[in-house]
Amino acid sequence: MTAAGKNRRREAVRRLGRDVVRDRQLYLLILPAVLVVFFFNYVPIYGLQIAFRDFKPSRGIWGSPWVGLKYFERFVKSPNMWTYVRNTLSLSIWGVLIAFPLKVFLALVINEIGAPRYKKFVQTVTYAPYFISVTVLISMVNLMLNKETGVLTLLFQAMGLHAEDWLTSPRSFQWVYVVSGMWQQTGWGAVIFLAALSGVDQQLHEAAMIDGATRVQRIWHVNLPSILPTVTIMFILQMGGLMSVGHEKALLMQNALNLEASELISTYVYKVGLQKAQYSFSAAVGMFNSVVNVVLMLTMNWIVKKMGQVSAL
Repeated sequence: MTAAGKNRRREAVRRLGRDVVRDRQLYLLILPAVLVVFFFNYVPIYGLQIAFRDFKPSRGIWGSPWVGLKYFERFVKSPNMWTYVRNTLSLSIWGVLIAFPLKVFLALVINEIGAPRYKKFVQTVTYAPYFISVTVLISMVNLMLNKETGVLTLLFQAMGLHAEDWLTSPRSFQWVYVVSGMWQQTGWGAVIFLAALSGVDQQLHEAAMIDGATRVQRIWHVNLPSILPTVTIMFILQMGGLMSVGHEKALLMQNALNLEASELISTYVYKVGLQKAQYSFSAAVGMFNSVVNVVLMLTMNWIVKKMGQVSAL
């Protein structure tokens, strides 16, 4: 390094030191959050190496021998691998295609409610289900869809219609999972779009009304373009979690009859890792899942950039 480069580096260090001393109260304010993220998000990363080791708890991570890509190959060559991937993607894709547009639509509808008290009431009613635990949600689903005493079953019978056994049918598992998730999460997911809509310049609406635009036209030509960057970023982030379907809800809905549709990558990792204590293999499957998520997010981000839209990265 040249003398000029060393001088610039020393000056940058001095400047950083002065900034830290000057804004020490702000740095102290964010220090707890930084420590939490460091210890709970970054420190555990070293444990990912067990996916490449034949991990034995008695030997510890460093004492376990390296096996390379053995467990990744085992999962890829597994006869059920594509079934787990297909089931996971099926739930995620339907959730994106149906639930994501519904969140935007709900935000646009709530934004058009004029009476403040009624608007707050609708917001509260729609996002309150988000705070229901997964266990309670599945209990409600079981009560409503029970083959003998379920509310929907009795309603179908009263209408003279055939009521399918939704809880045990592999064909119905996907729709029960997606629809119950939409009911629980749509209202909460619309909150961020409502926040974006609150920042729309009202002068644009006034100009549109002067030009004779109807309410629907103002929603289409003013509100939607204004929140499009937020919608794009949220869509990219959701695509990045396409393979990250949680195991809790699927396990609670799972039974021997719908197993062919309800066995996901996350439930497989749970069973193999915690129930069968195959830690290295479950870590390898989980890492495979995460790598696919990253690839999907980067791909979608690249596509959005090529389309000229705002990207998340």
